[in-house]
Amino acid sequence: MTVDSRVADVRRHELAAFLRSRRERITPDQVGLPISGRRRTPGLRREEVAQLAGVGVTWYTWLEQGRDINASEQVLDAISRTLRLDPHEHTHLFTLAGAPEPPLEKDCKLLSDNVHRMMAKLEPFPVCVRNARCDILAYNRAYDWLMGGLDDIPFEDRNTLIQCLTNPEWRRRLPDWELNIPRVVAGFRAAMAEHLAEPAWKNLVKRLRQESDLFERMWKEHDVSGERIVLKRYLHPDVGLLRFEFSYLYLGRRSEISLATLTPADEETAAKLPSSF
Repeated sequence: MTVDSRVADVRRHELAAFLRSRRERITPDQVGLPISGRRRTPGLRREEVAQLAGVGVTWYTWLEQGRDINASEQVLDAISRTLRLDPHEHTHLFTLAGAPEPPLEKDCKLLSDNVHRMMAKLEPFPVCVRNARCDILAYNRAYDWLMGGLDDIPFEDRNTLIQCLTNPEWRRRLPDWELNIPRVVAGFRAAMAEHLAEPAWKNLVKRLRQESDLFERMWKEHDVSGERIVLKRYLHPDVGLLRFEFSYLYLGRRSEISLATLTPADEETAAKLPSSF
């Protein structure tokens, strides 16, 4: 076996494992399928993914078995939509399948119109949607106001770790930054245990270790934590100190995508929020 064939074989098996892991995190009700009878495996069945993506059951089964078959970009895109992959997972799927790497999508297809409407209705409360990698996938105008203009940040840089560790403006708006950042990094390391083989995660760690001496030091400490920060303070240049309580809504029983709502922790904060955007 040549080096190229060994690499292709490893990539196919990585693709198979990746597809299974993403299929198992989606429940039938998330994609509008009825729940009937006892299900022996978590998430969707292979035949359900095939049906929703418009591909043959046997073909999709072979794909999850790591067989040497080719998938067109159109088919990969259909599978990506069915499995509700975020933009970074979408790119990873194409890489593992040996397809040309697609442009990083700025429109997160895994979020339904209902989620976007919910975020808009919650204004003036700030709301954002993030994945386990700390990427900000969507946000409302109140969150953009709170953080000083996410619209101006390139999509690939809309990540809370990148911004907290490399953006001085974010630091100025987070008075408890030094206290909270070790817990954020520890939570990220704990989450990465499920994504060790994924380039998006490894590339993010590599970037942060190069661009932030503080992250490099904390990463070497190997601290892990599953604790959520539920109360945060922000310092807005126009209205001063704001205090928010965080509520997290996961978009599915096994989803790693969460909608974080920042609710004013006191009447003073509530009074400072803009009445309209």
